[in-house]
Amino acid sequence: MQSTDASATGTSESEIRRIAAASFIGTVIEWYDFFLYGLLTALIFNELFFPSLSPAVGTTAAFGSFAVGFVARPLGAIVFGHLGDRYGRKSMLIVTVVMMSTCTGVIGLLPTYASIGVAAPIIVTVLRFVQGLSIGGEWGGAALLTIEHAPAARRNRYASWVQQGAPVGAIVATVAIAIAQLLPHAQFVSWGWRIPFLFAFPLLGIALYLRLRIEESPLFHRALVEQRAQRLPLVALLRDAPARMAIGVAAPFVVIAGPYLYLTFMVSYGTDHLGLSATLLLGAVTAGRAVECIVLVVFGRLADRYSHVRVCTVGALLSAIVAVPAVALIDTRVSALVVGGIILGTVMMSITYAPIGTLLSSLFPSETRYSGVAVSYNLGGVLAGFMPLITQAVFTASGQQPWIVGVLFVLVALVSLVGCMAAGKALRNRQYV
Repeated sequence: MQSTDASATGTSESEIRRIAAASFIGTVIEWYDFFLYGLLTALIFNELFFPSLSPAVGTTAAFGSFAVGFVARPLGAIVFGHLGDRYGRKSMLIVTVVMMSTCTGVIGLLPTYASIGVAAPIIVTVLRFVQGLSIGGEWGGAALLTIEHAPAARRNRYASWVQQGAPVGAIVATVAIAIAQLLPHAQFVSWGWRIPFLFAFPLLGIALYLRLRIEESPLFHRALVEQRAQRLPLVALLRDAPARMAIGVAAPFVVIAGPYLYLTFMVSYGTDHLGLSATLLLGAVTAGRAVECIVLVVFGRLADRYSHVRVCTVGALLSAIVAVPAVALIDTRVSALVVGGIILGTVMMSITYAPIGTLLSSLFPSETRYSGVAVSYNLGGVLAGFMPLITQAVFTASGQQPWIVGVLFVLVALVSLVGCMAAGKALRNRQYV
C-alpha cells in the first residue's frame, strides 16, 4: 500500500480539539435542520403547506419538498468542493454554515398556506434547495478539516467527533419538537412549530465563534506550496479516479439513506398506520441517537486499531442483517419493542458512520479531496433524500405491508457493503491519508 500525504501535521492537541469542535457544531446544525424538517414533514407539514391535498398525497408532497434539499446537495458539493480545493476548507465552512442556519431560521418565520396560498410551499421548497446547496459543502469540509489536522494514529477517533454532530443534532431537533408539542395542539400547529426553526439563529452564533478561530488545513497548504492544486479538481477526479468516485457514492449509502428511510419514514408510519403516539416515537428516536453517541466513540477508536475499512464493512453487513427484524419489532406496537427496534437499527448504522469520513478521505489526494469527498457523498444523498418518498410510494403500492420497509433497508445496506469491500481493495493499492 502506498500512502501519500504525511502522517504528522504539526498541529497541537488543543488546536485539533478546537477544530473538531468547530466541525462538530456545523454537523449538529446540518442534522438538526434535516431531522427537524423531516420529522415535522411526517407530523404536520402536509396540513400547513399542502392542505388542499388528501392526507396521503399531502404527506407525499411534503416529503417531496424534503427531497428537494438532497437534489441541490451535489450542486453545492461541486461548487464548494471546487472552491475548497482551490482556496481552502475554512472559508467554505464559514459560508456554508451561514447559508444553512439562515435558511432554517427563515422557515420559522414563513407564513403558511392559509396566509399566502400557493406561495408558501413554493418558498419553503426554494429554502430547502438553498439549504441543500450549503449542506453539499458542509460535511465534507468539516470532516476534512479535522482529519487533515489529526495525527495518523488517531484520525478515526477525531473524525468520529465530527460524526457526533449527527446524533446530537437529531436529539436536539427531537427534543425541540417534543417541547413544542407540550403546547395545546391548536397552538402547536398555529405557531409552536416555528420555535425549533428559530433556534437555528443562536446555533449559528456559536458556529461562527468557533470557526473564525481555527487554522486552515496543513495538507491543503502543502498542496499549494508544492503547486499540486488542480484548476478543475472535479474534472481531474472524473478523468483519473472514476472508480474511486463510484466507491465514494456507494460506501456511505447506508449512513446517508438509512436515517431518512428508517427514522423519518418510521415516524410517519408509526403515527399514521400503527396508531402509536408521536411522543413514543420521538422518544425512541432520541434514545437511539443517545446510544449512537457511545457507539461512535467506541468504533472510532476501534477503527484506529483495526482499520476504517473493516469497521465500515462490518457495520454495513450488520445493518443488512438486522433491518427486517428491527422493523418487525416496531410493527408489534409494544412500546418497549418499538423503542428496541429503533435503537437496534440506529446502532448498526452508526458502526459504519463512525469512520466513514476517514475512509472517503483516504480515497483522494489532498489537492482534489474536498471535491472527491463532497461530490461522491452527496451524489448518494440525492437518492437518499427521496427514500421517504420512495418508501411511502412502495408501501402504498404493496397494500401497506410493513416488511417492505425492512427489505428496502436491506437493499440500502447491501449497496454500502459492496462499496466498503471495493474501498478495501482500492486502498490496498493506494491510500492517500
